[in-house]
Amino acid sequence: MVIPLRNQTADKPGRDEGTPLRYGATWGEGAACAADARRALRALLSRALRTGSTAVPTALAVDAELAASELVTNAVRHAPGPCGMTLQLSSDELTITVWDSSTEKPAAKKADPRRIGGHGLHLVHTVSDRVVVALRETGKRITAHLPLTPNRSTTGLGEIALPG
Repeated sequence: MVIPLRNQTADKPGRDEGTPLRYGATWGEGAACAADARRALRALLSRALRTGSTAVPTALAVDAELAASELVTNAVRHAPGPCGMTLQLSSDELTITVWDSSTEKPAAKKADPRRIGGHGLHLVHTVSDRVVVALRETGKRITAHLPLTPNRSTTGLGEIALPG
């Protein structure tokens, strides 16, 4: 079930500027895909621009799309049952949380350019400030934290402007 972004974000008149923008989606078994995750992220970042919330550097937006894609793809590939994603954009950080029904703790594999596949979690760690795995009785939740600090390395392309 995907709830439209306009029904989730706090962009109503009179809202507190410090209130983070949020988005959440849940998918039934086999219904999630990386393209949905990227589309949701782009929609959230576009909403942020339109509402004057938080400017997101282009490099961060690209990294965030990669992280969201990899986390959702891993949930679909390695966990039976439903999964979901929550995005939160505050003034200092973007978090991408994906939950699934597997209780197995994921482990990033060492980089190996000869290996096909198995690079996703390593990539998520590379583009994130930190990655937190929380095991639960019914599955796990993985959260990638991407800071919006000016010290973050960027491609020099400026802020991302997404069509809305």
